[in-house]
Amino acid sequence: MAKRASQMSAVGAVRLLRGYFRRNGYVRRRDDARWRSQGSDLYKKGDEVRLVAGSRAELARIRQLLVAAGFKPGSPFRKANQYRQPIYGREAVASFLAMVGAGRR
Repeated sequence: MAKRASQMSAVGAVRLLRGYFRRNGYVRRRDDARWRSQGSDLYKKGDEVRLVAGSRAELARIRQLLVAAGFKPGSPFRKANQYRQPIYGREAVASFLAMVGAGRR
């Protein structure tokens, strides 16, 4: 029987999250020039990682893994026939990318 994320080690969670990210995850970065010119009142975008899930069950699994690895998952949303699980914040994004072994992607 597979271990639940709450019982899984952080190392196991990292391994699985790395697979999800490499499969079809992506990074959105803040446009610093636009942020400087428009200010934070008009331009509210920030850095984020998005992991893509094909089902609600997979989304729940990704969320459990993120918590097991020490991350605070943002609110998921639907896009097309998939779910997106964001991780927000410059520090969280840098930490996640270092954890999964992805450089500045």
